[in-house]
Amino acid sequence: MKLSRADLKDLCRGAAFLGTGGGGNPYIGRLMVEQAMDLGHSVEIIDPSEVPDDALVIPTAMMGAPTVLIEKLPRGDEAIKSLQKLEQFIGRKAYATMPIEVGGINSTIPLVVGAHLGLPVVDGDGMGRAFPELQMETFAVYGVPGTPMAISNEYGDCTLIETHNNWMMEWLARGVAIRMGGAAYIAEYVMNGADVKRTAVPNTLSLALKIGKCIREARERHADPMQALIDLLPKTPYSFGKIIFTGKIVDIKRETRAGFAQGRARIQGTDSWQGLMEIEIQNENLIARVDGKVRAIVPDLICVLDNETAEPITTEELRYGQRVAVMAVAVPPIMRTPEALAVFGPKAFGFDHPFTPIEQLG
Repeated sequence: MKLSRADLKDLCRGAAFLGTGGGGNPYIGRLMVEQAMDLGHSVEIIDPSEVPDDALVIPTAMMGAPTVLIEKLPRGDEAIKSLQKLEQFIGRKAYATMPIEVGGINSTIPLVVGAHLGLPVVDGDGMGRAFPELQMETFAVYGVPGTPMAISNEYGDCTLIETHNNWMMEWLARGVAIRMGGAAYIAEYVMNGADVKRTAVPNTLSLALKIGKCIREARERHADPMQALIDLLPKTPYSFGKIIFTGKIVDIKRETRAGFAQGRARIQGTDSWQGLMEIEIQNENLIARVDGKVRAIVPDLICVLDNETAEPITTEELRYGQRVAVMAVAVPPIMRTPEALAVFGPKAFGFDHPFTPIEQLG
């Protein structure tokens, strides 16, 4: 499909929802895509099934702490330079680009790249949400090497990285991103069309568009947007969602450390919701507990929404006094396999609590 300017707000709203608090501010990404459209460029999104098996696909993204983007805005061509550097290094031109994660600004960086270079953008990604580390990809889980990769900044500085595994890629790339100011722009996980079909979480861009549209249309008809979301999810691979808490943010601790936005949010229950919810953050919302009892845990989504409008609130936008609802959402089966949980399940973040699907948590 051809993405229209009118689609962008809905897509970015849905991407912020799927990003479970992370992925960077989608508003910045939307402005970048709008700028490309103003220059006469178009954005074409293609289904993974349309990518020839032998075609070269190079995903593009931002990496770093989302909090940095508030002050360190991208110039706009950083990810383009990273993709072109990889093309030069491997000696082949890309057929398409795609997101590495569907959350936040990283749903839009490939749209910017695709628009300026005339490349289609594959409707899928490697996380099905947002995760803080580069090895936390379904691409990696199912055998695609992350390197060679390229990292660029706003000055045109570019680094190429080759590593023996995806964990070392993350470790080295994080250091480079820190030295580039805490946010940088990457091209990685070079793969062919067959690997895209085998390893990607499919159709997440079109799902983000549906979610954003669902929230907007419910508000326009004065319906409950959260209930509209809960009704929509069973019709998608994200088969189940529920509100697990509502309340007022009474404390937020957030700092940029080791290349991540890390901290916690505390929410005091209101109305019929009693107790204190604490959400631990590493770029994204990772675990939600109420009075010490786990109510949702990674990789399932933990989405903080405005209590009246259901507008998703990213972790860098959480503020004291906000009235919020917290929705938990089940991720697709490809993200719940033993292989996937070994890479981005609770233990990967140092949590002792085993992964328990939200359908089974009271």
